[in-house]
Order: sequence, then C-alpha cells, then structure tokens
Amino acid sequence: MEYKNILIIKMSSLGDILHSLPFLAALRKRFPAARITWLVHPQFAGFLPDPPLIDEVLYFDKVKFNKMGLTAKYRYFCEMRSLLRSRRFDLVIDLQGLLKSAVLAAITGCKERIGYSELREGSGLVSRAIVGPHSKDHVIERYLDVARYLGAEINTVDFPLPDLQKEGAAVAAKLKRAGLPEKEKYAVLVPGARWETKCWPVEHFARLAELFAAEGTYAVLAGGPGEKDIGLKIKEKAATSFLLDLTGETTLRELAALIKNCSFYISADTGPLHLAAAMKKPLIALYGPTKPDRTGPYGSKKATVLTSPLSCAGCLKKHCPKWECMKAIEPERVYAIYKEKKAEDENA
Repeated sequence: MEYKNILIIKMSSLGDILHSLPFLAALRKRFPAARITWLVHPQFAGFLPDPPLIDEVLYFDKVKFNKMGLTAKYRYFCEMRSLLRSRRFDLVIDLQGLLKSAVLAAITGCKERIGYSELREGSGLVSRAIVGPHSKDHVIERYLDVARYLGAEINTVDFPLPDLQKEGAAVAAKLKRAGLPEKEKYAVLVPGARWETKCWPVEHFARLAELFAAEGTYAVLAGGPGEKDIGLKIKEKAATSFLLDLTGETTLRELAALIKNCSFYISADTGPLHLAAAMKKPLIALYGPTKPDRTGPYGSKKATVLTSPLSCAGCLKKHCPKWECMKAIEPERVYAIYKEKKAEDENA
C-alpha cells in the first residue's frame, strides 16, 4: 500500500532517536513522495534531519506537561489532539512503544497504527506490533523490520545526520578558551548516563585522563547540564592540566560537533556513544547492566565494546545495591585498548 501522510512517534531519548534514523532513511526511500512528520520531545529534536527526509517536526513537551495543573494538562492534551487530527495521517508508526506514545497514536484519529516488535505498557492494544526476523536482534534491526514490512529494501544502514559546520566553529572557540592548543587532537570522555548503574566511576575517568596526559594526549569531558557535577568531580580528582571540562557547556548539536572532530571517544552506554558510532569514530564502549547485542554501537568497525567481567553483567537493572559491574572495568584496561586501536589506526 502507498501511504501519503505518515507520522513517526519517537520522542526520546537521544540514543533511541539516533537508533531510529536508519529506519527514517529507509522509509523515505520507500515513500519518496510521502509527507513524513516526526513527533518528539523538544530537548531531543536536535538530531532530526531537515527536509527532504522529514517534512515537519511536532513537539510534545513532557517536561512542561508534567509541571501543569490538571486543568492546564487537559487543555494541552486537547490542543495536541486537535493538532494531530488536523494533519489527517494515513499511517502512524509508534517506535517508542510506551503508554505515552500509545495515547498520542490513539488521538491522531488514524486507523492504521503500527509499531515495532517491543510494544510495552499496553501500547500493543493501540498499535499493531510488527514482529520480523530480527525481533531478537539489535534495536536498529527491530526498527528496520517495520520498514521491511512496509516494503523497503534494506541494503545498507544509513544514519542521516544534520550539518554541523556552524556548531563546529562554536566548539573550536570553546576548546580554545578551555586551554586546548590550536590544531591539537583530543579524546572525548562522556561520564554521564540516564541509569546510575551504567555510569563508569568518577575515579576511573580521572585515572584514564591521567594515563592520556602521560602520553601528552588531551581529554575533553562532555555531557549535558545535569552532568556538570560529575565533570567537576573528575576534574578535581585528575592530577593533570591535560583534562578539559565542557560538561554542560555545549548544546546538543555542539556536543555532536565536538565528537565529530575528536580523535577518539570513550563512554558507557549513553546517547552520545551512539552518535560517535554513527559518525564512525574510533571508540570504546563500556557496558555493565545493559546488553551490547541489543543496544550496543552499531554499524561501525571502529567501535570496541568492553563488557564488565562480572557474571551479573547484562542484568538490565537501573538501580543496584551491590553495584560493582562498572567498577570492574579497570581504566588501565581501557587505556591499553585505546593504545592498540590508536596504533592500528596510524598503521592503516
């Protein structure tokens, strides 16, 4: 069937939206003349591609909504319902698979509603789950199964990303002010993550920065405003002037430009990791509670996954009273892998 007016619902988070971009690229190839709209939380919209891949971006402000009183929430909900119905979508694709996305899919008024294989929180009662041959594989392949169901041919996995020239200039200026010598290479370290159990210890990041400094390599801490305290703690513990702290100092797109121009990237399972993988940057991904075969860096031969050696790794717990898995990944081991990959890259 040929659809002319399609809504994609994928509102958060950064990593999840990045994982959805290959689906978007495949969908646009399958329906080149269709109007494609994306519904997203405003804070995660920075990486949605411009036309012709997406024709319109709509926003559901969850942060604003949660702060409203009941009357204001009802008014906002009715406005959202009117907005979505006014677009007269003939296909709604729920890639979020949660209660919040199910409600928004339902109020569009569109009768044709589908989602990917993992529809949770009752969302499968609103949209029809598309279960393809990759339902147990990486989430990117699970999303692509929906595109395959719609008739798309998947020969390559493409990550359409926005142009970052303007942001690159802004980041260069910030790095200069922070103390990076002109034209000096640097590694990016991102210490934050949405789950506390996914975070690598502050002491480990500080030690890694000291190992970088010993060979004369600058490291740049990066992340959102909520990770500023973590950056300050790492900076205080690391006995080196080769560690620069830009946590909370960049916009989302500036963070992308910072990663785009780095020589190496290291973090746990967090949104910027998947951005670095999409950009094919040399990287080390640190995994403890999450499973790299399901949400690891995808499609890049330059990505190295280092999983905790503890038997409890992959537990998927957001909180853990015996949290030891990430601590068991030693900074000396990470540095040794970095040196190996650096040598391979220089000899390639």
